Amino acid sequence: MKFSELKLNDRVLEALDAMRFDECTPIQEQAIPVILEGRDLIAVAQTGTGKTAAFLLPVLNKLSEGEHPEDAINCVVMSPTRELAQQIDQQMEGFSYFMPVSSVAVYGGNDGVLFEQQKKGLTLGADVVIATPGRLIAHLSLGYVDLSKVSYFILDEADRMLDMGFYEDIMQIVKYLPKERQTIMFSATMPAKIQQLAKTILNNPAEVKLAVSKPAEKIVQAAYVCYENQKLGIVRSLFEEEVPERVIIFASSKIKVKEVAKALKMMKLNVGEMHSDLEQAQREFIMHEFKSGRINILVATDIVSRGIDIDDIRLVINFDVPHDSEDYVHRIGRTARANNDGVALTFVNEKEQTNFKNIENFLEKDIYKIPVPAELGEAPAYNPRSNGSGGRSRNFRKGGGRKSGDRSRGRKQ
Repeated sequence: MKFSELKLNDRVLEALDAMRFDECTPIQEQAIPVILEGRDLIAVAQTGTGKTAAFLLPVLNKLSEGEHPEDAINCVVMSPTRELAQQIDQQMEGFSYFMPVSSVAVYGGNDGVLFEQQKKGLTLGADVVIATPGRLIAHLSLGYVDLSKVSYFILDEADRMLDMGFYEDIMQIVKYLPKERQTIMFSATMPAKIQQLAKTILNNPAEVKLAVSKPAEKIVQAAYVCYENQKLGIVRSLFEEEVPERVIIFASSKIKVKEVAKALKMMKLNVGEMHSDLEQAQREFIMHEFKSGRINILVATDIVSRGIDIDDIRLVINFDVPHDSEDYVHRIGRTARANNDGVALTFVNEKEQTNFKNIENFLEKDIYKIPVPAELGEAPAYNPRSNGSGGRSRNFRKGGGRKSGDRSRGRKQ
């Protein structure tokens, strides 16, 4: 479906035309009409599906028709991280180019000038406020922010916000909003806590759910079946001879991120780490260094796997098996963008085998198992049903031999 077939006004269509947006993505096709109707909405869609435009376009469409109060905040968009807030703000600038609609991004950091700029935008009543929960509450607590005229309240990546512990913050912000408003919630997954939040803050919402798309065919996927204590050794062996440019290694906890980063730094590699212990300014600096190529390996918790737009990642390593298929698709979706080939490797310990088998079932394929380098010793068999106790996998050869390991390494560069 083309954007011109939706009930969007000429100003919005003009902006889309200037940005070379022509065809809707499935989430845009389903969500935009619902939002234009004025209904509350809960939409389940992953990163990379065009969901930002799915909520910004209909809201901008309504705001540009001039029926909202001037010099008042009319829309609040909540984002889990500073990085995602900045991205939404950039898209907002593009879409609103031909409209008299103002916006301000409100996120954390130690920059006093930035805080004052945010305060000014909030006080003067920017039409659209794009904010992280903690920083918006900081401004609200100082008494100069009026949210009583808000018509649209949008939660982006709601599941991620709850994972990061923002439930209480969101509920506190809701208290400042009028009861009569349209609430729109986007989430990549729909666990019980998200359903509960939806019941609490949405009013008779429409539901839009997109099936999780499969990873791009051009991503070469492979796995190492190993013991937990062999994982660092595999990482070292991968980067012994040559380091591909632009690698992301995802680990399940910040402790593991620090451990992996430390091991790679000891190999004199250019490594950056991203996790929740870092200040916003530090995170932003690391992302900038990675994007500019001064760091070529980024070790991160899942915070990066959603919503961060980095093209031409050549290799993604899952140091741990992601919790579910959707997270797996998110993570490996960082690679093979912009017509580049990419490689995704996953390390599977004996306890993670059943989880990994579920991912294979979802993908409807057996992911190739690379033998663990012989010098790391014997590895477990891949036998997910009984969680690795006994049995040998047809894909997996014990020991593995260095030659085969080297050959697969060559392919990854």
